[in-house]
Amino acid sequence: MGLLLACGALGAGGDLRGQSPRVSIEPDTTEIHVGDPLALRLSVEHPADLAVRWPDSLSLGPFEALALEVGPSEASPDGTRSTAVLHVTAFELGELEIPSLTLELTDGGAETATVATDPVVIGVTTVGLDEGGDIRDVKGPRAIARNWLLLWPWFLLAAALAGAAYWWGRRRDRGSGRIRSRPPVPARPAHEIALEALDRLEASALLERGEVKPYHVEVSRIIRLYVEGRYRIWALEMITPDVISSLGHAGVDPGIRTAFERFLDACDLVKFAKLRPDDAACRNLLADARALVERTKFVPPPPVATADDGADATADDGAEASEADGTGATAADGAGATAGGGADTTAADRIEAAGP
Repeated sequence: MGLLLACGALGAGGDLRGQSPRVSIEPDTTEIHVGDPLALRLSVEHPADLAVRWPDSLSLGPFEALALEVGPSEASPDGTRSTAVLHVTAFELGELEIPSLTLELTDGGAETATVATDPVVIGVTTVGLDEGGDIRDVKGPRAIARNWLLLWPWFLLAAALAGAAYWWGRRRDRGSGRIRSRPPVPARPAHEIALEALDRLEASALLERGEVKPYHVEVSRIIRLYVEGRYRIWALEMITPDVISSLGHAGVDPGIRTAFERFLDACDLVKFAKLRPDDAACRNLLADARALVERTKFVPPPPVATADDGADATADDGAEASEADGTGATAADGAGATAGGGADTTAADRIEAAGP
């Protein structure tokens, strides 16, 4: 049962507007457990042209102020009623007294008045007092009520993480499979296909229409396709650092790798960083693409002659040389002349020796 106390005392400021303000204090209960909150409802009846100046801090003796909630003022038969709720608590046991509270009223000028409440006695008791005085058994742990709805965000998070791990695993396996395999060999030399594609891009109207980004996307795609056909790596499905790393694993010269890296980085700046070069820079990029293809195109080595082919070629070359310089003819003529001359000389000698 609430206790209602009122006081009509007027302070040293005098009787404002000829009507004495009144204040009342009403606790919501007269007995609490130690540490429990207690609400005290304050109500001040005063003339309408006065206002209550509620204190910022209060000294309440054994009680501690928790909060002061000021309510709206409302009209009353005597003028205006201003209300507030003061929340307090106590950590001592026994019959404790809330001291008198002094409130100040003002008309906004120099005149002020004060009103004070009467003290309020509140009984504070302990918690869980065992009247029998016996030592109670230790209680088991209390069951915690589970709200399964609060666990749904955690279930969704776990499912999302599991899905992300599955997707990453599949992507890694697919990437490792692509690394172990190689792109198919193009039907024609890769540099011919790339140069023809660059010619078609140069003849297109992308730059005239101001489509700079599609222009760079296409020239990057052409060079990446060329890399796939020339070096047999999956350049279209890789980011630029992975392409350069794969070129290194393929044994490509560091200077060529650097040229590819600079070219692809220039394309990436337009594709992803929203860089917009002018027409001259775009045409220079196309010239760089052609130069890169010409520099790295595959040139088949000359055929290597076998041992049999070398012997036949040497014999044929020697016969042709002999016929050309007349060596064969001289030998034949020399042999014929020697034989004929020898025979004639011998016959003449025999005739002269026989004589007449």
